[in-house]
Amino acid sequence: MFRFFKGQPSEYVIQYVGGKVKKQGPGIAFSYLRYKTSIVVVPTTSTDAMFVFHDMTRNFQEVAVQGQFTYRVNNPQVAASQLNFGVDLRDRTYLTTDPDMVPKRITNAIQAKVHDQIQARSLEESIRDSESIASEVIAAVSNHPTLAEIGVEIIAIHIQSIRPTPEVGKALEAEYRETLMRKADEAIYMRRASAVEEERKIKEKELATDVALEEQRRGLLELQGQNALQEAQQRSEAMAIEAESKANALKQELTAYQSIDPRLLAAMGFRDLAKQGADNLTITTEVLSALMGGKNS
Repeated sequence: MFRFFKGQPSEYVIQYVGGKVKKQGPGIAFSYLRYKTSIVVVPTTSTDAMFVFHDMTRNFQEVAVQGQFTYRVNNPQVAASQLNFGVDLRDRTYLTTDPDMVPKRITNAIQAKVHDQIQARSLEESIRDSESIASEVIAAVSNHPTLAEIGVEIIAIHIQSIRPTPEVGKALEAEYRETLMRKADEAIYMRRASAVEEERKIKEKELATDVALEEQRRGLLELQGQNALQEAQQRSEAMAIEAESKANALKQELTAYQSIDPRLLAAMGFRDLAKQGADNLTITTEVLSALMGGKNS
């Protein structure tokens, strides 16, 4: 009895009749006799798979590595020759669990390469370098012979987390928390020290300003004192010159009177007094004697 089979564009279909390949290709359709035909269907779409495994770091700390990889069957003929992708013609389910072996073999290859990377790092480095480890692993797994043997290529590998055991994780969290608190304290101290330093600079500037102002004030006072002293000296010199001038003038005037008879000078004085309107004039005996004496002489 003839039946009809139609493959999907993302499936590579191989038709075996009597143990020999009759037709093959992506998404092919054909009629077949059920009891003489075997059909192999190899999916060629990209597939995602998860992986979780444990490993030991360089400093003997256990870690759990969790991630995801994307793969695709790029050589379906090779894959079909290594694994059984035969389907049940009644419901198109796989006859064996061989198709499930593809992600398992890839996971084994990834685990081997991750092991090499983890073994070369300490616990802290492994946790920190998850992205770097993923890059190293995908470069190494892409050339792994296991993948070529089953006709598979790796598209991407992502390591989502590398975690220590719960006890070690708590210890690391406590240590990290202490580090953060210490950094916070150091930051507070630095801010306080910076504030004190700024305040010191401000006070130094204020003190320098006060000193400069005081020096300017002192210089102004000294200048004012020098100006006052110069003015006093100038006034003193002017007064001395004026006094000397007056003394010289008086001396010259008195020199003119030295040749005049004293009695005449006295008479001239009496006359001037009379001109000034003096009401009373007292002549003592001493004055009269001096006048008379001047006459006798």
